[in-house]
Amino acid sequence: MAISQAQFDVLVQALIQVGSLHAPADVLLKQFFRDRKALGARDRSLVSDSVYIALRRSRTLAALVPGGEPRWMAFAVLAQLRGFSMRDLEPLCRGTELEWLKALKARPALPADLGLQAELPDWVIEQLRAQYDDDEILALGRALQQAGPLDLRVNTLKARADDAQGLLTAAGVASARMPYAPNGLRAEGKPALQALPVFRDGLIEVQDEGSQLLGHLLAPRRGEMVVDFCAGAGGKTLLLGALMQNEGRLYAFDVSEKRLANLKPRLKRSGLSNVHPVLIASERDARVKRLAGKVDRVLVDAPCSGLGTLRRNPDLKQRQHPDGVLELVQKQEAILAAAATLLKPGGLLVYATCSLLAAENEARAEAFTAGHAGFVPEDCGGLLQHARIPLEMGRYLKLLPHRHGTDGFFAAAWRRQA
Repeated sequence: MAISQAQFDVLVQALIQVGSLHAPADVLLKQFFRDRKALGARDRSLVSDSVYIALRRSRTLAALVPGGEPRWMAFAVLAQLRGFSMRDLEPLCRGTELEWLKALKARPALPADLGLQAELPDWVIEQLRAQYDDDEILALGRALQQAGPLDLRVNTLKARADDAQGLLTAAGVASARMPYAPNGLRAEGKPALQALPVFRDGLIEVQDEGSQLLGHLLAPRRGEMVVDFCAGAGGKTLLLGALMQNEGRLYAFDVSEKRLANLKPRLKRSGLSNVHPVLIASERDARVKRLAGKVDRVLVDAPCSGLGTLRRNPDLKQRQHPDGVLELVQKQEAILAAAATLLKPGGLLVYATCSLLAAENEARAEAFTAGHAGFVPEDCGGLLQHARIPLEMGRYLKLLPHRHGTDGFFAAAWRRQA
């Protein structure tokens, strides 16, 4: 597979821009391509795939190129991580780069260090060791190095799963039914969904299977009052509305006007009319307090480290740090406590994160249980069984990519007593 000098130069520039990590990698890469509209599809694919491989294998690259010199980083990605041959790369070398590249190709294997093999920061491994042995951490780390599949949720207000799958097949997109999510499809490859009527007409939405399961854990019913407390761009909000069969009232709270704005076109496609997006200043907003004691079900998909989504957001392991997790824990506690006040007696509260860390997961759930006598823990396994989802779980929902093929998710549930 040949690579031109122009393509190599663009890759070096992309590694510099995305490697700054001053914003999420996908945002930086989109900006990079917006500034270079002349790039063709093959050029974009080469750059995008190489940049994401560099992010997923950041510890290996740091060991191979200790100084982080951008051109050498690009050579290391292509030669060691993408399998380009010396014949492909030799014409791109200048000065002493050819000798360096030959030495790189000839160097012995890197040491069998858990951090290098799992491609996780030492502080993350240290925290994971409280839950798992090294073999499990290695399996988890290797799964997180793989790109996540394209998971889709069928909008049951507009189509059945079989019908949506048939429309995808007719459009040349192969897919398979998901093992757990009742209305989930896993597409093959990277099809351009935005161009397909099945997407434009709101029959499908992109959503990881684990995220879909959180909605089924809450299992809202038609006619109820439900709150998605940290709605974001609304992926789970749309699922909750569909489960409610577009009846009742569903509030989508968020502190970000931009995220709620991103919900609007998705909401229009979905056909839902029972969703009420609400911009709040904080969890203590008066708009929140007005619903105290009135709500049947509340989902708190809390802001978190996001380490369970490294298949899709590999830059997070470099952008997150222990102090940041401590700040998030405080925010999670405050949000969960505020959300709990909304529930009426008998109401269900679900707390969820896409984190792998016990500090954000089990520790938060146990602290809430200890501090809120009026909330009785519900068994997540029992809730899933009631929703007819064939997934064995206990007190908590814990989804892991190497075990379940989903992003990493955690959830706990409580019922408010009278």
